[in-house]
Amino acid sequence: MPAVMSRSLPATAWLPSLAFVLVWSTGFIVGKAIVPLADTSLFLLARFAVAGLMFVGWSLAAGTAWPPLREAPRHLLAGALMQGIYLCAGYGAVAQGLPPAIMALLGALQPLLTALLAIPLLKELPSRRTWQGLALGALGVALVVAPAMQVGSQPVSPWIVLLGVLAIVSITMGTLLQKSAIAACDLRASSAWQNLGAMLVAGIMVAIQAADAPLHWHGGPTLWATLAWAAVGLSGAGTWLLVSLVRRGQAANAAALMFLAPPLAALQAWLLFGERLDAVQGLGMVVAGAGVWLCQTRGRLRHAEAR
Repeated sequence: MPAVMSRSLPATAWLPSLAFVLVWSTGFIVGKAIVPLADTSLFLLARFAVAGLMFVGWSLAAGTAWPPLREAPRHLLAGALMQGIYLCAGYGAVAQGLPPAIMALLGALQPLLTALLAIPLLKELPSRRTWQGLALGALGVALVVAPAMQVGSQPVSPWIVLLGVLAIVSITMGTLLQKSAIAACDLRASSAWQNLGAMLVAGIMVAIQAADAPLHWHGGPTLWATLAWAAVGLSGAGTWLLVSLVRRGQAANAAALMFLAPPLAALQAWLLFGERLDAVQGLGMVVAGAGVWLCQTRGRLRHAEAR
C-alpha cells in the first residue's frame, strides 16, 4: 500500500516557505523595472554572474566540498533550465509582446506540470488534497490576472506564446532535476555551478542580440539597486530557498508555493505603482492562498510504489 504523510507542518516550518514567496514575487517587479534600463539578456547575464560569484565565495569560505568535475554537467543543466532558459524565454516573450498577465497565467501551470511529471520521474504521487490545492491555486492565479487580460487585448503570435510555454517547461524540468543525483551535493557548491549554467544561456542570448543591434545599459542607482536585489535576493536567496524546499519535500508541494507569486506581485504593484486592484483580484488572492494551504498541510505526500 502507498505510504501517506498525514502530519501537518509545524508553525516554524512555514518560515522558509513564507520567505520564498515574498522574495520570488518581487521577480515581476524586477522584470518591469529593468525594461527601460537594460536589455533583459544582458541584465540576466550580470545577475547570474554576481550570484555565481557570491556562491563561489561562500563555498570557499565555508570549505565546502565541490562535486567531481564529471558531475558538473548535471549541475550546469539544472541551472540552465531552472534559471537560464526560464528567465531568458520568459522575459523574451514579454519583450516580444506577450502580456505579463498571460505569462503569469502560464506560470500557474508550472506546479500542475511539476506534479504530473513527478509521478513517473520521481515516483511521487500527490494526495487528493494536494490535487485539490493545485486546482484552487491555478484558479486563484487566473482570477488575479483576469482584469489585466481584459485590457488592450491584441493578437499575439503563437510563437511568442510557445516561448512562454518553453519558459514554464524549463523551470519545471530544472525543479525536478534538483531531486536527482545532484541533491547529494552541498547546495552552495551546486548553486555556484548552476549559476554558471544560467550564465551560459544568457551569454548565448546576449551574443545573438548583439549581432543584430547594439545592447543598451543605462547605468544608474535604480539599475544597480535592481541588479543587486535580483542577484542576491532572487538568484541567491529565492532560488536557494526553492531548491531547499524541493530537496526536503515533495516537488509538487514546493512548486505550489509559486501560486502566491502573482497575487503578491499584484499587491506590490498596487502599493508601488498605484496599479488597479479590484475585488476579483482580492478573491483570487484568497483562493490561491487556500490552494497553497491545502498543498502544504496534512496529506502532503504519497509515494507511488508497486504493490
